Amino acid sequence: MELSPLADRLRPKDFADFFGQEHLVGPNGILKRLVDKDELPSIIFWGPPGCGKTTLARIIARKTKSEFIHFSAVSSGIDDVKKVVKQAGERKKLYSQKTILFIDEIHRFNKLQQDAFLPAVEDGTITLIGATTENPSFEVIGPLLSRCRVFVLTLLTPSELSKIIDRALKELKLKIDDKAKEFLLDSSNGDGRIAINVLEIASKLAKKTIKLKDIEEAMQRKTLLYDKAGEEHYNTISAFIKSMRASDPDAALYYLARMVNAGEDPLFIARRMVVFASEDIGMAQPTALVVANDVFRACETIGYPECQENLAHGAVYLALAKKDRSAVDAYFKALKDVKKLGNLPIPLEIRNAPTKLMKELGYGKGYEPYHNKIKSFLPDKLKGKKYF
Repeated sequence: MELSPLADRLRPKDFADFFGQEHLVGPNGILKRLVDKDELPSIIFWGPPGCGKTTLARIIARKTKSEFIHFSAVSSGIDDVKKVVKQAGERKKLYSQKTILFIDEIHRFNKLQQDAFLPAVEDGTITLIGATTENPSFEVIGPLLSRCRVFVLTLLTPSELSKIIDRALKELKLKIDDKAKEFLLDSSNGDGRIAINVLEIASKLAKKTIKLKDIEEAMQRKTLLYDKAGEEHYNTISAFIKSMRASDPDAALYYLARMVNAGEDPLFIARRMVVFASEDIGMAQPTALVVANDVFRACETIGYPECQENLAHGAVYLALAKKDRSAVDAYFKALKDVKKLGNLPIPLEIRNAPTKLMKELGYGKGYEPYHNKIKSFLPDKLKGKKYF
């Protein structure tokens, strides 16, 4: 019989067995006290990958005897949410059992998806536990955020990671030498999931004792360090964009190298560069969009491995370019008015006048190309409004 993944076998079932986040689940931790009193509100866990967000959600469900529904924002839609909410309502009515809806990567749910389960959170049909690596202030809609308690989780300390590694070694019935363990602690970057997954692969390479070379070889497996559908994928592209935004070409090249080395789709990277060229550079250096588009085209026609050079060229150019968000910011100000005020009447002077009747009604009257005397082309309600 094939064993389940090591991470599942090691997953704690109680707060006492959980390593890390002492401020939340220690003897006086606020989360532990809320669960012990059975007064758990809907919550959002905000923290880096591998710090225990999913594990904590499962422990909470177990201790509160709640039905646990695990959603991934990557693969779940509005219909899935509605179905779960309906079942939760029936469960509560028939069996008085609570339902915990755990949404992994909640920051990837759009506004409509978040709106779909808001009523169920408001009336207590479900208790929401969202997990995110992004600041929920920017990624979670206001009405939902106001009904949730946000708990901030931190990277695991070397001491906490060491305990997790020791527990994994006990399960694997293996030992590890000091150099290998030290390297694993340093390379895991406070991520318990990485440490466990690397150990699982290393255990298949080692005999009785895991050596440094076993850990090094295991760490080279791309799928461990860069899941193209998961959190690290979005963390790395975010770091790449923010490095260019900060005009730091060295950091931009480093994160680009991480993505390329992991086998990231070059067109995904290039698309983000095209967006960046208009969003962050804009009017300061309009040719940036030309360069970014050419990088995209080069990646499309050449592919790996050569197109990594085009990506590097483009990343440095965009990082060093002057930055100006005025065009994009102006557009979103205009968009805000469109959503707020609807379709305001277009001034008669700039309406299309293809028929005699329309001309008689004043359509296009007073408009002179290149010699225009009209002070503003905006609708009357917005006359004189400045976006740019």
